[in-house]
Amino acid sequence: MFVAWFVFPLLLALLCAGTGMLVDLLSGRRLPGALILPTGLAGMIVIGEFTTATAGTAKLTVPALLFFAVLGAGLSLSKWRFRRPDPWLLAATLGIFCVFAAPVVLSGSPTFAGYIKLDDTATWFALTDRVMEHGHGVAGLEPSSYRATLEFNLAGGYPVGTFIPFGAVQKLVKVDLAWVFQPYVAFLAAMLALALWQILAALLPSRRARALAVFVAAQPALLFGYSLWGGVKEVAAAGGVALAAALAPAVVRAGARWRDTIPLVVAAGSLAAQLSVGGLVWIGPLLLALAVIALQRFGWRRALGLALPFALMLGALAIPAVSEGLLPPSAEPLTDPNSLGNLIAPLNPVQLLGIWPAGDFRFHPEPVIATAVLVALGIAAAAIGLWLAWHRRSTALLLYATALAACAAIVLVGSPWNGGKALATASPIVLSLAIAGAASLLRFDRISGAALVLVIAGGVVWSNVLAYGGVSLAPYGQLHELEQIGEAFAGEGPALMTEYNPYGARHFLRELEGEGASELRVREVPLAAGGTVEKGQAVDTDELALPGLFEYRTLVLRRSPVRSRPPLPYRLVWSGRYYEVWQRPANFAGPLPEHISLGSEFEPAAVPGCGEVGGLGELALLHQLPDAYLVAVRHAPVYDATEGTLTLPRAGRYAAWLLGSVRGSVELWVDGRKVGEARHQLENEGGFIELGEPRLSAGRHEVELRFGGADLHPGSGGFPRPGTGPLLFSPAGDSPGRLVSVPIAESQLLCGKPWDWIEAVSGSGS
Repeated sequence: MFVAWFVFPLLLALLCAGTGMLVDLLSGRRLPGALILPTGLAGMIVIGEFTTATAGTAKLTVPALLFFAVLGAGLSLSKWRFRRPDPWLLAATLGIFCVFAAPVVLSGSPTFAGYIKLDDTATWFALTDRVMEHGHGVAGLEPSSYRATLEFNLAGGYPVGTFIPFGAVQKLVKVDLAWVFQPYVAFLAAMLALALWQILAALLPSRRARALAVFVAAQPALLFGYSLWGGVKEVAAAGGVALAAALAPAVVRAGARWRDTIPLVVAAGSLAAQLSVGGLVWIGPLLLALAVIALQRFGWRRALGLALPFALMLGALAIPAVSEGLLPPSAEPLTDPNSLGNLIAPLNPVQLLGIWPAGDFRFHPEPVIATAVLVALGIAAAAIGLWLAWHRRSTALLLYATALAACAAIVLVGSPWNGGKALATASPIVLSLAIAGAASLLRFDRISGAALVLVIAGGVVWSNVLAYGGVSLAPYGQLHELEQIGEAFAGEGPALMTEYNPYGARHFLRELEGEGASELRVREVPLAAGGTVEKGQAVDTDELALPGLFEYRTLVLRRSPVRSRPPLPYRLVWSGRYYEVWQRPANFAGPLPEHISLGSEFEPAAVPGCGEVGGLGELALLHQLPDAYLVAVRHAPVYDATEGTLTLPRAGRYAAWLLGSVRGSVELWVDGRKVGEARHQLENEGGFIELGEPRLSAGRHEVELRFGGADLHPGSGGFPRPGTGPLLFSPAGDSPGRLVSVPIAESQLLCGKPWDWIEAVSGSGS
């Protein structure tokens, strides 16, 4: 936690500061202090976009960023007069960082948000890891979900500028990308706050009032909600648009020179790197407005003297993005009118206001009347803010508002999925106008002004508290085990995961050539009954066709009371709390065993008929398996306590397993005694939560699950609701599948007994 939430943002801030000083030096004019860090962040993105363009220069990215940051700091230190940071600016910026950090920090684990909501974050990890080491190419990669992810995105020209500072600082702290992702999102939100501080300066000269306005405006409910889905690009784009608006007035101030356009060029170049060249639509209206202002103030000759260098420099910085095209081929879902992505329906444009007390921004707020009142007052306040900005010639805020035209165009032309992203990116604009308008009223009528400020701020906070309660946090323990497995077994692939876990398949097991049976994959993983596993589903090894399964040397399997033992010759080589690793010999050449599967979803063992067992032996002889014999697997018994009672044949220690997810807390009580518990553990399809291993006597027991409701813990509210079940008990510490071997001639010994599966195995092949 210390490295993630203190060292990572501190190093990133230092790099941004040095790079921002370099941009300031190049421009010849001192940037406002609040804009040094966000401008430096934009500069890092622009530099990294060039170094990561080729495989040969990708590894130079971190040294290059360090060099330019040190250069900027070194050249500027002698001229830069350090003053005590403005306490109100510092409070607003750190406050926003804490707001976006709170859902993870208060969980007590260095995890990230958005788990089971959206799997895009797994793709961000894959892209960042690859780009920082090898650029945009996939040459040299073996078939895997990692490669399939990269081929779909990098080969399609997906813009990766947002991930460059993230990947660069991660290389310095040497902590996995997953554990510093949420600090990066919180840092981007803080950069948005810094830009808003400068934008609101003219309208709110009072630093105290401005700090309050910035603290509210930088956390609109829709943007905050997207950040809890892993929406790093929406938060970064919101900050980039605000930065451009904050820098723009310097271009048209009295005595402006072409060098004054350099910071704005860097901001625009970073937007192109983050969103592709088409993303410059966000500042298109702003640039048009600047051109009109320049013509009015300077005349066409001097305006052209500013515009031409600006266009040439922006064209140069956008070369890597231009080479990928206006919009990458992978952006088709962004223009398809039927593409909802993970939305349920198109979002309501009213969500631009930043007030939406629903917990999940895809749903309508339940307090309809209260929401309507808040929205109406917010719209009125935004109208006041816009009028005041025009009346007082608040150039930065007016230029910022022009991005609403770009948002409207994207919503009208793009898909609902892209429209939602646009609304999130633009939401700080409307909220800035609203809170600034409300705060400005304090000068004329303290009571009504204070009331309006409290209403808007209260609506935003209310909305985000509900979102905090509904956050979906990734299970750190599970993913950390996958990280350990990926490191310990690197190079011993290919590997297969039978559960749906894109973070394992696309990221943690990348050095193991990992694939998910229901994930992006290169190899076919056919079912024994025909077809393949649908996306998002879990599958048992017993359900897979052996030829496809045996393509994988290593199996990374989630522990479960009903999971089958993998077929011979796989052997257990590693076991943790959540996962087991099974491997077959690297030189295994067959022949494959003849296999019959027994049992069902929650009854892992069944009694085969004697004819079925005898037929398996005959099949082995027919296929001429040398030295063939039969192997059967005993499965540990499973006892169902879903209905509230549990009957055990003998005393001992038993593991309790609950299928499904738990948002708040769950306690397991047996005979009036608490014997296990869990909190906020989210599972994909087919995942079990282990609640504990109580020691129980033989006989009948009363079992109860007590679910806690929403509380102060992040993610304790929202969906999915608890109690999906079933609740199963199995002997704790039992072997993963005890083998029983018999000659084919004595196959009748396996009749009448429950088995997990039976195989006819070649002595030479095993």
